[in-house]
Amino acid sequence: MSGSLLRLVCTAAVAATTVLAPAPATAAPEPRSEPAQDTAAVADLLTDLQQLYRKAEQATEAYNATEEKLKKQRAETDRLDRALARTRLSLHDSRGAAGRLARQQYQSSTDISPYVRLLLARDPQHAIDQGHVIGRLARERAETVGRLTGSERKAQELARKARQALDLQLALTERRKKERDEVRERLHDVEELLASLSRDQLTALAEFEKEGITEAQRTFMASGALSSVRKPSAEGDRAVRYAVRQLGKPYAWGAEGPATYDCSGLTSQAWAEAGAPIPRTSQEQWKRLRRIPLPQLRPGDLVVYFPQATHVALYLGDGMVVQAPRPGAKVKVSPIAANPLLGAVRPDPDGKPLRRYEPPELPEGATDGSDEGYDGYADYAAPAPETSTR
Repeated sequence: MSGSLLRLVCTAAVAATTVLAPAPATAAPEPRSEPAQDTAAVADLLTDLQQLYRKAEQATEAYNATEEKLKKQRAETDRLDRALARTRLSLHDSRGAAGRLARQQYQSSTDISPYVRLLLARDPQHAIDQGHVIGRLARERAETVGRLTGSERKAQELARKARQALDLQLALTERRKKERDEVRERLHDVEELLASLSRDQLTALAEFEKEGITEAQRTFMASGALSSVRKPSAEGDRAVRYAVRQLGKPYAWGAEGPATYDCSGLTSQAWAEAGAPIPRTSQEQWKRLRRIPLPQLRPGDLVVYFPQATHVALYLGDGMVVQAPRPGAKVKVSPIAANPLLGAVRPDPDGKPLRRYEPPELPEGATDGSDEGYDGYADYAAPAPETSTR
């Protein structure tokens, strides 16, 4: 834990002890300015905690991106290995054919040229026919030698590409290991901070964050940024219903279901189930999918958060999203303004809106009752490092 973070924890601890502990009967009244100082301490603590979460999510998405590259590289390495094996088999056959030709040529070799044999032949037509045969054999020999030479060149080129592909695969494997360690380190920072706080401090921190989300949502909805209710496409409807079926499943970094998810794992799987595969990571989803203005949001669209596009959720409608929020939490319905918005993208820009649409029925408790899907910290339980070992 950094020195500044430790100071914030100590400050919050002192403040919580002052405010939350029962005061002796003879104690003097607290100054009116003290709650303001407590609020500032909690605000600083929340800022630090949110920064740790963002760093953990950035590391997770970097890991996810490398994992995707590694999957593709493994497939490419396997493809080259199979092609090299086929080419080597062809080369073996070509060498065998070339060897047979060499033996035949040696056995039928003569010092008399075909031209002299034609002049000395008793039956010139027969000699000409033989010449045609000799010519055909010569062409076959040339083709065999050509195939042999071509197979050798192709085998050498494929062997070079296969070595390069394997080197890249090994490099990606090493990078993935480093990024996996980075995720675990960032999650450890979160655990360390939360473990240093008392339950009263965690409660105060959760209430402060909840109030901030409620106010951000109220301001966002009052701004008119969202227009009237829009209907999803058929694919968007399927993506929404898939995401709703995942409510209550735990967040796990690097996870794509079906038991656990991270943020982009949930959105990518929802759209894969809808029959329209999209990129795996939130950054690639933001980069490669069609961007749309917020007033045009419809269920199934993706809402992307933070300047680096490190978090993503699936729009449900009525200013709410389905998301896998963070370590220790579960897939839930949340206010769209629960995090700083970057923008929105549409996986199926050519999809036609449904004529009739019935939103999926949410299971009881999907939004954690009255707090609109908020997850506090009192019951925080970080996933074990072995949650994702790919």
